[in-house]
Amino acid sequence: MSRLILLFMLGLLGFFPAPAHAAQPSANAVPFPPPLESYHDEGNPDVGTVLLSRALAQPFNVIATIIFLLAIIHTFFASKILRQSHRIQQAHEAQLREIYGPDFEKKAPRLRRQSVAAAALHLLGEVEVIFGLWVFPLALALISRKGPDVAKHYFVHGVSYVEPLFVVVIMAIAASRPIVQAAARILGRIAGESPARWWLALLTIGPLLGSFITEPAAMTLCAVLLGREFYRLEPSLRFRYATLGLLFVNISVGGALTNFAAPPVLMVAAKWNWSTLTMLEQFGLRALAGIIVGNAAYFLIFWKQFAQLAAQRRELPEETSDAEPVPPWITGVHLALLVWTVFVAHFPALFLGGFLVFLIFILATRACQDKINLRAPVLVGLFLAGLVVHGGLQGWWIEPVLSRLGHYPLLFGATVLTAFNDNAAITYLATLVPNFSDSLKAAVVSGAICGGGLTVIANAPNPAGQTLLNKYFPGGIAPGGLFLAALFPTLVMLFFFALPR
Repeated sequence: MSRLILLFMLGLLGFFPAPAHAAQPSANAVPFPPPLESYHDEGNPDVGTVLLSRALAQPFNVIATIIFLLAIIHTFFASKILRQSHRIQQAHEAQLREIYGPDFEKKAPRLRRQSVAAAALHLLGEVEVIFGLWVFPLALALISRKGPDVAKHYFVHGVSYVEPLFVVVIMAIAASRPIVQAAARILGRIAGESPARWWLALLTIGPLLGSFITEPAAMTLCAVLLGREFYRLEPSLRFRYATLGLLFVNISVGGALTNFAAPPVLMVAAKWNWSTLTMLEQFGLRALAGIIVGNAAYFLIFWKQFAQLAAQRRELPEETSDAEPVPPWITGVHLALLVWTVFVAHFPALFLGGFLVFLIFILATRACQDKINLRAPVLVGLFLAGLVVHGGLQGWWIEPVLSRLGHYPLLFGATVLTAFNDNAAITYLATLVPNFSDSLKAAVVSGAICGGGLTVIANAPNPAGQTLLNKYFPGGIAPGGLFLAALFPTLVMLFFFALPR
């Protein structure tokens, strides 16, 4: 029966089993996806013809892209699904009150307190889980069409999980009490007790730190401190989204001052021989100008609210998690582990080893530590792992689009494509295009970092920001709200990066 159900589900999605020779490939079978040069269509200038020929040569290309598109559509309905799960749980609890009385939480069996339907919907509504969930139909389709050997090769050898693992580790360390307290102490000297100065410092200085401690670490620090110094003061919903849009856009470009901290830059730096000096000359001043202008514009729009936030801050009690100062030597150990993680970012065995040392050190010094909550880092890691699995099968259509555009079309095209795929994947695919001029290289990287704030999936650190700040938005962060809030600062960035070099 289960086999019939599985075949029925695959049939509904158009994933009927392939012929026997495809289902069980020989040891010499070409792994999927095939190398882009194997299509032999480099000289064809027509994008439509190239895409059609590639789809006909490898029909699974279309299936993988459809599944990826469905996952993206799913993210736009996540907040509605969560709200429905809450309604079902509330109705379930109302029924329990009728049966067991007002103190049903003590009398009802533990397993009955949670509605199964509500729990299932809650899982489907977690944005960080969505791409991981859609890996299952992708895996079934790949096994059905290409066979288990090809599927195993792709998931084990065709996808790199280094970035998701790195983000989990760097998020956990950067969100630790000594690191947050040190950052708050330094920025507090600038901001004092003014919400306006905190807002400006975290959205100006914070993103630039991403060029040195990596973008995921900068996002974690900025999100934690924004939650404490801004979002907990309950600004208007428009102001919350505007700040979130600025944060995502500024983090995306703020990491481009060096050649090792931003994922989209890291993908091309070695291939194109870009040094940190190159990044400063080509992108540094543009990124700084865009951050300042975008921040100034939103500051002027919402400046009246800062007085209200200052009054609310005086009425609220101080956060107590950082009340006891952390001894300098403990902060020094955390900083050393943070630097170590950044330094060995390409070697999972080394930074995971450092993470184990970090966890042991937390236990040994727990009197000076806050409880480490690994939920957010693990969810973000799952999100990114699912994204790289899906993104690794999208090169068949992204590469021909990138390779057939001029400078300005490529700049804007890369920005748009980034909204639907991780910007590191966009720049990686650009390295596969032969004979890219210096102008086109700068254009594709500029577009990738400018568009990195438009959606949660556009830049690797964004899921970290969403996870940490989601609780400050009624019903969760809406993709449409984020897009609209990030659109203006994205256009500002595009203006500066489009200026002649």
